[in-house]
Amino acid sequence: MAVSAGTQPAPQVNRTVVAAMREIGIEIGDKKPKLLTAEMLNNADRVITMGCSIEKACPATFVPTEDWQLEDPQGQPIEKVRQIRDEIQDRVAELAGKLS
Repeated sequence: MAVSAGTQPAPQVNRTVVAAMREIGIEIGDKKPKLLTAEMLNNADRVITMGCSIEKACPATFVPTEDWQLEDPQGQPIEKVRQIRDEIQDRVAELAGKLS
């Protein structure tokens, strides 16, 4: 199971991200950003960050971590958000292949 959360979640999901995800049949418009908690980290087998170093966000984590160094979609045009979305999709598929 995958869980998405952030260290400084926005009050709502980015509208451009919602539109980009809808294009590939994934509806996230009704989702709410969540704050990363210690419980989430304690239950994690792996932590993936999207561009902030894990040491800054979660200095005491004891699970495998990886920072994918992705650009923040905030304020980006839909074309850039699509690129970020597609890169995440490719990396998740690669990770799933390694884990199975």
